[in-house]
Amino acid sequence: MDPLRPATMATDKRKVYAGAALLVVSSVLILVSGPFDIGLSSTIAGVLAAVAALGLAAGSLLLGTSEEGRAV
Repeated sequence: MDPLRPATMATDKRKVYAGAALLVVSSVLILVSGPFDIGLSSTIAGVLAAVAALGLAAGSLLLGTSEEGRAV
């Protein structure tokens, strides 16, 4: 381990866990707001879908930048 370079292992694991959690939660929100009739108004379903889409993007970004080197 290079003493001049800070350790990034914990940050990378946190990015992976946070990204995976965002992807799972956002996927559930998308599924809840879409095809299932659970009594949500269309406005609330649209807002849930928009928040879920942002969560999917953020989760993908976190997972893509979790490793060293070039981001995917």
